[in-house]
Amino acid sequence: MSAQIFMLPDLGEGLTEADILEWRVAVGDTVQIDQIVAEVETAKAAVEVPVPFEGTVLELHAAPGDTLTVGSPLITISGSTPTANTGTDSATESAAHEKYRDEERAGSGNVLIGYGTGHDSRPRRRRTRAVADPGERVSSHSPQAATSAPRVISPVVRELANRGGVDLTGIHGTGPGTIILRHDVEQAIAAAIPITPSETGRAAPIRFESTRIPLKGLRKVVAEKLSVSRREIPDATTWVDVDATELLRARRTINTALPREDQLSLMALLARLTLAALARFPELNASVDTERGEIVRHGYVNLGVAAQTPRGLVVPVLPRADTLTTVELARQLRETVDTARAGKLTPDRLGGGTFTLNNYGVFGVDGSTPIINHPEAAILGIGRILDRAWVIDGEVTVRKITQISLSFDHRVCDGGAAGGFLRAFGDLIENPASALGWL
Repeated sequence: MSAQIFMLPDLGEGLTEADILEWRVAVGDTVQIDQIVAEVETAKAAVEVPVPFEGTVLELHAAPGDTLTVGSPLITISGSTPTANTGTDSATESAAHEKYRDEERAGSGNVLIGYGTGHDSRPRRRRTRAVADPGERVSSHSPQAATSAPRVISPVVRELANRGGVDLTGIHGTGPGTIILRHDVEQAIAAAIPITPSETGRAAPIRFESTRIPLKGLRKVVAEKLSVSRREIPDATTWVDVDATELLRARRTINTALPREDQLSLMALLARLTLAALARFPELNASVDTERGEIVRHGYVNLGVAAQTPRGLVVPVLPRADTLTTVELARQLRETVDTARAGKLTPDRLGGGTFTLNNYGVFGVDGSTPIINHPEAAILGIGRILDRAWVIDGEVTVRKITQISLSFDHRVCDGGAAGGFLRAFGDLIENPASALGWL
């Protein structure tokens, strides 16, 4: 069989490119159908890529850190030598090739999984090697190289380390698979700069480094999506301070009656109150179909939850959150955020949201005017909770106060509905029993 060139497959969700994170094979390695040959990073998740061919690796068409577009060459595999026994393996392999081609032509998001599912269950032969500079060859037979070489993908990160005088072998990466990220190097540089008085008695000057960072991957998609939001959505923001004392008390009371694995986080309770407020003001759970000139009010809530991860800010979605009990909501929220931080969310979990909840209070800030997650119509934000003076029945007392804000698409509703929703949400925070009476 002649050499087979495997193209970067369709990654689903309209994604058109991916960065090479790591090669799992080297030139000369033998691979089998369905073997993982590379890990790539799309704008939404890290994805393992299996190959639908078997044979010997002849060429890797990109280096770690390179960006490839869907449909461009990824890896070249030589044809395996046909066996003299039967034609079973050859026929199965051919069927797997055809399955891959059919899925690829159809634009299916399934092309990354299930190659050769009818193939026999022989153990996969796999060689791994350490990630190094593009063009730098590391032997797949060297255990020392596989364990000692720093896991650096981006040339920008390596250049930043070189200018900062940082030894990469001493840094533990916080990225997927302990990959060293830019902020890991920046922290190492900051830790190495002593802030001591100079000979003149003044503090030593702060040193800054100029650098250029490619706008690619997740950062690129975030930039494009937020730019579209600002261009297309005539947004407005409203906010109010509310007393969260009773909400925190209710959480403590509820958790005393729940097993440890079902304990409710504050975010889970806020999500429950968000759903209750949306039930009263469904016009906020909407989007605008500009092509048909229609406002679409969704009959379900796919709740997006902003989460900070090593790859940046992502908004994983809890599908049909309106059908979940509070305990189920807490469980799914915990699992979803953990998966997002590990970079293992599938693309379908990062799209299709109808409303977004953002707890920016975790960053120690009181307020924000969040940008709407296009094509949704609104985003609700929660600031940090602080002890503040509060007047109750004419008396000043100390209460747990937070600021909540709502950015909304002025095309789907006016300030009355937006203010009504925000006030309803605030009232539920101050009197949570009505929304938390059932779990």
